[in-house]
Amino acid sequence: MNDDAWTRAELFTGLTPEELAAVRAAFDTVAMRAGEAVITEGQPGDDMFVLVAGRVRVGKSMLLRGVAAPALTAEQTDKTLAELDAAQSPFFGEMALLDHDIRSATVTCLTNCRFLRIDRDRFFACITANPAIGVRLLTALARRLARVVRKNNVEVVKLTTALALVLSRRGADRK
Repeated sequence: MNDDAWTRAELFTGLTPEELAAVRAAFDTVAMRAGEAVITEGQPGDDMFVLVAGRVRVGKSMLLRGVAAPALTAEQTDKTLAELDAAQSPFFGEMALLDHDIRSATVTCLTNCRFLRIDRDRFFACITANPAIGVRLLTALARRLARVVRKNNVEVVKLTTALALVLSRRGADRK
């Protein structure tokens, strides 16, 4: 893997060349073909990925499991949250890495892709052995999670407002 992928990734910002060398040992490289799911919503997981070549789609089901919506097609219930490309070496899967829970979205390769991958055991072994690196990596993960929470807060307000408008119009129509 070329050094550019390591130095442009937000996850590794601020790491010295020596620290990057220590982190590299904890990651492996994974190649996947266009159309393959890297992670699947609702499935258990414990690894995180850094996209270093290619393009992926991040999608989420807009219906709760077990809820039937016959008027909607599969395409209407699956929302694209983002399309990411390797130019910024974005990372994803951090929530499952930290809490070893089910995946909150599906990430699918739009092109042939290459990733740096680390699982929970290797991640925690790395940061335990290198506390200074651990602080930097966990800070990068916390920043990302904070951005997601802030964005989701805005989306919840939008949805709540839209629902309130629909319900108030329905109430006015029934009078």
